[in-house]
Amino acid sequence: MNLLLNLLRPMGLLALLFLAAPPAPAREIVDMAGRHVQIPDRIERVYGSAPPLSVLLAMAAPETMVGVNLVFEPEARRYLPAGLAELPVLGGVYGMGRAANPEEVLGTRAQIALAWQSPFVDRAMVENFFGRIGMPVVFIHLDTLADWPAALRFTARLLGRDGKASEAQAAYVEKALARLKAGIAAIPEKERVRVYYAEGPAGLTTDCHRSFHTEAIELAGGYNIHRCEPRSHMGMEAISLEQVIAADPQVILAQDPKFAAAVRSDPRWQAIRAVKDGRIYAVPRWPFNWLDRPPSAMRALGAQWLANLFYPSRLPLDLHRETREFYRLFLHTQVSDGDLAELLPRP
Repeated sequence: MNLLLNLLRPMGLLALLFLAAPPAPAREIVDMAGRHVQIPDRIERVYGSAPPLSVLLAMAAPETMVGVNLVFEPEARRYLPAGLAELPVLGGVYGMGRAANPEEVLGTRAQIALAWQSPFVDRAMVENFFGRIGMPVVFIHLDTLADWPAALRFTARLLGRDGKASEAQAAYVEKALARLKAGIAAIPEKERVRVYYAEGPAGLTTDCHRSFHTEAIELAGGYNIHRCEPRSHMGMEAISLEQVIAADPQVILAQDPKFAAAVRSDPRWQAIRAVKDGRIYAVPRWPFNWLDRPPSAMRALGAQWLANLFYPSRLPLDLHRETREFYRLFLHTQVSDGDLAELLPRP
């Protein structure tokens, strides 16, 4: 209790009001880590403690969000659900971006926090963070795209939100996964398109084929040239240009659009088949990256884009129509022709 008071003291009247508030009616739930958690019966204010959780909330219940983890670039703002761009940047307890401050999180008057259930996440550390400020924390499993349908349905039930909306989102992900699986099932590994995922401004960091950061490439039937087990959830492992040249990828996917533009004329990269053939693509990233960082349900759209890029005859796709539908369903926003010209990658 003394620790809690020390945390609250600088917050003055807000802290006193928080302590004086009568307890809300509560219920017990079992979260996706199997923990029994007491939460308020009615939930209107939620803190997503890592970027994937903020994306989940933006898709499932944006009106409940009390803050975000990362600063949104101006280009991203028009694709966000209404009001998100104006929320305070609170940081996160786990994942990329700045670390959250307990006093700031408590000051939002969030009723619960959502946390990332993953083998890579130190659950005890997360529980300790929220235990110190007396905030219930609910863990949600979100590593792979296949985890998202259950997470969307669980979150809607948890927050008492529209079950039809979450069911439509979950069904979209399930349908996309089934379509991808069927479309690439008959392609032998030796015939799959060889792909290099270039991360960072120099394009010389990447992620293993076993990493959830590159899952969309595997789902789309691509052969990620960086064959390994990930060392950590952060990824972005260094790779040499000589290794990329030796692997001779047919397609380069670029995290940084400036790298995608520069590599075309960089003499050091000209021996690579993807560069010779002009098959270099900047990954769409507004308002969230279509492939990863954070890994999210955006992969349902991103993997379909990639599959069509790799195997257009096997997996035909009207990318304009699909993008409009996805953004309407998951991001609660309408995409114009002008938006599509900005969003979609150009070879």
